[in-house]
Amino acid sequence: MTYQVDRGTPPARNPRFVQLTRAAMTALSDGDLSRARAEAGIPLTPYFVTEEARGLWRLRTAQVTADPGSAEWITRAVVAEPEGRVIGYAGYHGPPDDAGMVEIGYSVDPAYRRQGFARAILTGLLRRAAAEPAVRTARVSISPENAASLATIAGFGFVRTGEQWDEEDGLETVFEVPA
Repeated sequence: MTYQVDRGTPPARNPRFVQLTRAAMTALSDGDLSRARAEAGIPLTPYFVTEEARGLWRLRTAQVTADPGSAEWITRAVVAEPEGRVIGYAGYHGPPDDAGMVEIGYSVDPAYRRQGFARAILTGLLRRAAAEPAVRTARVSISPENAASLATIAGFGFVRTGEQWDEEDGLETVFEVPA
């Protein structure tokens, strides 16, 4: 399943989100970029097989194996159109929870940072969340030291709701916005 933000906006502001198969995610978690590209059918970049990214793909592969329905919600490749450049990955940590909350996660390839892609990705994810009847709240968790991500969410109506400790990322500030 692929979805796009808005066909009327400029390409840099109009990413397409491409669902990755379990086979593609397995190849990424194994660090096999050639096999992942073949499985995904898009030109995934070496950014998809960094150590950090490989950990994400291992997590998401296990998640889809345990709950195939979560595939509709989890991390996807993000493609800038019409160029077809893969600029990063983004999605939700999973389907909406019992309270209707989805947590957003996104990462832009360093080669494409500071070009408005993170805001465009966040816009697309918030629009999809708003279109889903089961979603009431969207959440992001950001390191207090991550000025770029804090700037990215500014202007979207996110409100600080607390802090949490993430085993991998350390201290994070939690922000939420109604869907």
